[in-house]
Amino acid sequence: MPNETSQTVDLLIYGPDKPLINEGFAERFKLHKAQQLADLERLAPGIAETIRGIAVTGLVPASGAVLARFPKLEIVASFGVGYDHVDAAYAREHGVIVTNTPDVLTEEVADVALGLLIATLREFIAADRHVRTGAWSTQNFPLSKGSLRDRSVGIVGMGRIGQAIGRRLEASQVPVVYHSRHPAASVSYQHYPNLIEMAKAVDTLIVIIPGGAATAKLIDAEVLAALGPRGVVVNVARGSVIDEPALIAALQAGTIQAAGLDVFADEPNVPEALRALPNVVLLPHVGSASVVTRNAMDQLVVDNLKAWFDGQPPLTPIPETPVKDR
Repeated sequence: MPNETSQTVDLLIYGPDKPLINEGFAERFKLHKAQQLADLERLAPGIAETIRGIAVTGLVPASGAVLARFPKLEIVASFGVGYDHVDAAYAREHGVIVTNTPDVLTEEVADVALGLLIATLREFIAADRHVRTGAWSTQNFPLSKGSLRDRSVGIVGMGRIGQAIGRRLEASQVPVVYHSRHPAASVSYQHYPNLIEMAKAVDTLIVIIPGGAATAKLIDAEVLAALGPRGVVVNVARGSVIDEPALIAALQAGTIQAAGLDVFADEPNVPEALRALPNVVLLPHVGSASVVTRNAMDQLVVDNLKAWFDGQPPLTPIPETPVKDR
């Protein structure tokens, strides 16, 4: 495709408002906005027919039916490393490129995973509450049941973030193994092709795999039972990858010891049963939520779209929609 710098390009900003994305395009781009699926219904048909690129700025549905509204669509630039809310199969079949924002959030999410694990094991939230309520003046905080010092961790998924989590655990002198469909290249940790067997061999799971149908409820009652009564689960992936009712039941019954969760099945609606449990640390999906990292993610969304409409390959296309001959 030749350089298109002289042409006006119609873009749709679909999802939560993000100033850096809104302000990131030159005058040759004409921006249209829809924060929710319902807003798409209000787009005039004539506008939908002009849209050539979409910036998906949050976890809004971008199904095949949504993408089909835009007959001239060439590229979808999705905010975040996970893109299970975008119909990659439809995009591939219709010649639409999809990009995401990997790498720029890898270290941030790995930091949160380790912090969430330590906060869960050492009961930091309860300890903070002990100080704030004045209870420390009358009694010492009890010894925490958990510690990194006697733990072995199984990482479910060994992509960029999984490897960054592994480096942190290794530096903390914590044994690491992992489960994935295939062994990861250049990774020395023991690979378990069978998740149940890994759960039996460790006492801690950190989950960092993509969402979607292939991984839905992968961490189920059988996995939790295999993990055992000292078991701790940390999820910084997608809420869909854990069978949430099975997790609640396991925590209530003492089948496992504790959980640290940054993601949930129906965000932002967290079940009352989870919120009531004392052996759970709950975060509001903040894995990448620092100003510096979110700015970098926003900028990568912009840069992918600009590169494409400058006639260049996008920076971070997903594997399902590879770029050819550009």
